[in-house]
Amino acid sequence: MASDKKIVLVTGANTGLGYEIIKALYQTDIPYEIIVGCRTVSKGEAAIAKLRAETTSPSPSSLTTLQVDLNSDASLESAVDTLTSTYGRLDILIHNGGGSFDTEVRAGRMTLRDGFNATWDTNVSGTHVLTTLSVPLLLKSSDPRLLFVTSGTSSMAETEAQNKRPSLQRLNDPPPAGWPKPQTGMALTMYRAVKTGLNMLMRDWTRQLKNDGVKVWCISPGFLATGLAGVGAEKLREMGAMDPALGGQFVRDVVAGQRDQDVGKVIRATEIQPW
Repeated sequence: MASDKKIVLVTGANTGLGYEIIKALYQTDIPYEIIVGCRTVSKGEAAIAKLRAETTSPSPSSLTTLQVDLNSDASLESAVDTLTSTYGRLDILIHNGGGSFDTEVRAGRMTLRDGFNATWDTNVSGTHVLTTLSVPLLLKSSDPRLLFVTSGTSSMAETEAQNKRPSLQRLNDPPPAGWPKPQTGMALTMYRAVKTGLNMLMRDWTRQLKNDGVKVWCISPGFLATGLAGVGAEKLREMGAMDPALGGQFVRDVVAGQRDQDVGKVIRATEIQPW
């Protein structure tokens, strides 16, 4: 079924930043076919019902769910098959789906190796597989866009900028001498290392698709009060985290073309993130 609307797939779209992305797109005047990628279809359907209830004005966009499990090749292949048979193309792919398992390791619920492998598999391997499968559909778009959601904690340059802003000081100040180190603050070692790897994946996809006209970015949405770090939204707000809606609006603006001059970069809402 061909559509005149821009067809956009958002992974991990039923909660957190993903939900705010689909909300920002749905509540704009630009018509989109918004595909809510989620591991559990019922959760995606619940997110759609919530979004419709929160939207007072009629939207020109459509909403549908699609089962997308980044840890399952079969799920990703089935998802792309569905996109192919239903739409025949994909205009925008937003890789928001991911996970952080540092707290699981800290709590003893996962081994260090299992936690690191799960973090990499969810955030990078699954993302790379889905991108690879989706490229033929993106190349059928007149304005294809590929967005990878990364993290402000992934900047290698800013690991040395300890006094630039309080959030960096919390991340990069060294702990006291001795071993084991105290388990204080947010557990992010694996997550930030993997997101740095995702930045390199974005650079390589920028290279591969440069002559195909695909616009590629990493989106660094800022310190948002989501549940990703296992700390809880309220605690994150106390630490200075922003409303996740701001991240959704930022992604919406990139989709609409407001950062086309910054393709191939890791971008924040107001600047380019240092490597």
